[in-house]
Amino acid sequence: MSRTAAVARLPLGEEDIRPTFRRERAALKRGVWPVAGCDEAGRGPLAGPVVAAAVILDPKRVPRGLDDSKKLDHETREKLYAKICACAEVAVAMAPPSRIDRDNILRASLWALARAVAALPVRPKLVFVDGRDRIDAGCDCQAVISGDAIIASIAAASIVAKVTRDHLMVRLALAHPGYGFERHMGYSVPEHFEALDRLGPTIHHRRSFAPVAALLGEILPEPEEGTARLLPL
Repeated sequence: MSRTAAVARLPLGEEDIRPTFRRERAALKRGVWPVAGCDEAGRGPLAGPVVAAAVILDPKRVPRGLDDSKKLDHETREKLYAKICACAEVAVAMAPPSRIDRDNILRASLWALARAVAALPVRPKLVFVDGRDRIDAGCDCQAVISGDAIIASIAAASIVAKVTRDHLMVRLALAHPGYGFERHMGYSVPEHFEALDRLGPTIHHRRSFAPVAALLGEILPEPEEGTARLLPL
């Protein structure tokens, strides 16, 4: 076998998929505008709210480097957050732990997403939402699985939601020292569990999440028939 043939058979690397403005631009060409993307941050943590964001990008000023916020480092997220807020229509909404405990994390997240869209300074005619569930947006709404990885406006919303929530958790850390909120943002990590064992839950912890309920000695109700209990991974 020749060296050339051997090289030709080497497996190709996976394509690096990045968000594009293609779907928004296609809607614009159909006369459908404004178009908003929305996403949330904070479904999994044991503490803090779910933060939802809705973003309408300016077709002439789409920031370079947009991506799923989970793929970006802290510094890049902060820079893109500033750019998005400077050149796009942006709104955020939060579902506090009390609503999460009352409604469950999925319903609370969808409620926050709808509130974020409603808070936009202009009413969109089309909304792209990350995930498999549509929201009550007051207009056409399309749910897109992994939308933050393929649609620019959803990626922008994911960045705004993540950075907004991180800033909030840093503030909560000042009010509740010893939990390490400024480092783990309320997620299930050993440092957080150690602090919970030592200090107990705060008012910002989600009582309906199993680790917190166990510390409080509470028994969680059985999930509704045909549904799975929504707990942090």
